[in-house]
Amino acid sequence: MKKSLYSLSLMDSVVAEIDRLAARQGTSRSNLVNQILADYASMMTPEKRIDSIFRRIETLAQQGDLIPYFTPNQRTMSLKSSLEYKYRPTIRYELQLYRVPEGAIGELSVVFRTQSQALLSEIDAFLRLWVRLENLYVSKLHNKAPVHYELHGNRFTRSLSLPENRDYSDEQLGEAISDYVGMFDDLFKGYITGRYPPAELENRYIAYLNGGTGII
Repeated sequence: MKKSLYSLSLMDSVVAEIDRLAARQGTSRSNLVNQILADYASMMTPEKRIDSIFRRIETLAQQGDLIPYFTPNQRTMSLKSSLEYKYRPTIRYELQLYRVPEGAIGELSVVFRTQSQALLSEIDAFLRLWVRLENLYVSKLHNKAPVHYELHGNRFTRSLSLPENRDYSDEQLGEAISDYVGMFDDLFKGYITGRYPPAELENRYIAYLNGGTGII
């Protein structure tokens, strides 16, 4: 939705209270006023839609092994996990949703904290296998908005986009993203621990797809 500059005359005491509330919520004065007016007019804004999606992800994550971190009025949230590997290094999944999607609706970053070269080598092998599997099985669903991958240091990023000819409600989109992260986390941990060697990992990946998970 397009934003424009408007001039309003407001009481200083009202503005002071808005600023206090905005600081508490981690947002700007303009954004908070926009949200208040949208609520009053019963309008859906991109910020409200993102909040709705993140709240659904938060609810689902709390039912599983991932620990969610979500602050209202933000376009990002994170989920924490840990690998079953010696000192249990932390894995953080960072989700960002775009206010005005153009092709991709957002991106998922996987951040892994470790200095172990042996573990980094295993992670690199898993990520290469993961990209190969997605290119083989789901890339054809994203011809209009191809999935993009980047690996920089200890951060792996994948774009998120809706499959062609599919439309999700906010709740369904939250469920699809949550399911994708859960699938990735399960197969990632299984590969690193050796429970899922490449052939078994591919079989489990296909099983997830056949169950409707991972189509995003």
